[in-house]
Amino acid sequence: MSTRDRVAAVVGVGHSDWVSDWHRVRAGERPDDCYGYAASAFRNALADAGMTRDQIDGLIVGPTTAYERMAEVLAMNVRWGDQADAVLSVVQACMAIETGRADVVALTYGNDQRSVGTQYGGPQAMGGDAFLSYIYHAPWGMTSQGALYALMFRRYAELNGITERDLGHVAVAQREGSSRNPNAIQRKPISLEDYMAAPYITEPLRLFDYCLINDGGVALIIAEAGLAKRLSPRPVFIEAVGRYDLNAGATSLEPRLTDFYRPAQQAVAEQIFGGTGLDPTDIDVLQVYDSFSVHVPLALEGYGYCGVGESGKFMREQGIGLSGRLPTNTSGGHLSESYMQGWNHQIECVRQARGECGDRQIADCRRVHYTSDVAGKAVSIIYGV
Repeated sequence: MSTRDRVAAVVGVGHSDWVSDWHRVRAGERPDDCYGYAASAFRNALADAGMTRDQIDGLIVGPTTAYERMAEVLAMNVRWGDQADAVLSVVQACMAIETGRADVVALTYGNDQRSVGTQYGGPQAMGGDAFLSYIYHAPWGMTSQGALYALMFRRYAELNGITERDLGHVAVAQREGSSRNPNAIQRKPISLEDYMAAPYITEPLRLFDYCLINDGGVALIIAEAGLAKRLSPRPVFIEAVGRYDLNAGATSLEPRLTDFYRPAQQAVAEQIFGGTGLDPTDIDVLQVYDSFSVHVPLALEGYGYCGVGESGKFMREQGIGLSGRLPTNTSGGHLSESYMQGWNHQIECVRQARGECGDRQIADCRRVHYTSDVAGKAVSIIYGV
């Protein structure tokens, strides 16, 4: 898909009340389950789009919910449906629209991970039987993604000279964005000194390098481009998508420790930039899947926003905050806004492109690049107006 062939556009976005539910869960309540959170987000997305449920003929649900049950809860009988994660759900919606399987596709996600006590580390870590790295490295205590990314950053830092203080620019910049975001859970600004004073969780990663764990839901509505122009006065187009997988060694540490996902990112960069006539200078805002802060400097290098080994200098001197050269994760991302496994980033992409972000709005924003890289799979979307 290229900028000259806009197949689909986002016409509606919505989410649950992350902040209220965060406080309620911490008080011992269980406000909803994953289906309820997704349903709340879907209602808000419909309202945002000014649409009715009957105008939707496709449905993609996040992997935290069963497709059949989610469709039942939403009372939707669609002619095409699927299940996918945040970034691939957008790609699949575009594919369904382009091939005529659907005209308007709803994407829904709900997660009650905090209220049900989902474990992302330890011997009972969620996905331990599926993500084989948990099994292979358990004898050494490597039973969490935090441990894996700590080792990854340690080697990357030794090879490239980036320091822990350099990495702190990620958390500080994202907290700047969340401090101006009424939907963010963590809104208190932090400084580099605050970051350095925070305790290690898995050295060299500190408290502020880790994402939140909270309940919530997200929904998007994506329509065929021509229809989107009729449905919405402010459609945000999917201008380009790209994907490349590093499957060799994907269940072990290899893709993390050898080239830090860079070959996959560079291949995707060629798809979304080289194949469209765009380049990194055309991007106004970058959104990076950030279960850990480490993802951000690797993406800066992998997609050509700076040279290999130069991300520390780029963040120090040019900046990734709201007034920096490349504003990144402007809502606060997973570290400070909400951990919705990449779904909340899609909403921020749309709102920045629409110009709806208030005090954190990036002036003259026309294109936003979202990227994720997990276990060697790199996927990107460029949103534009």
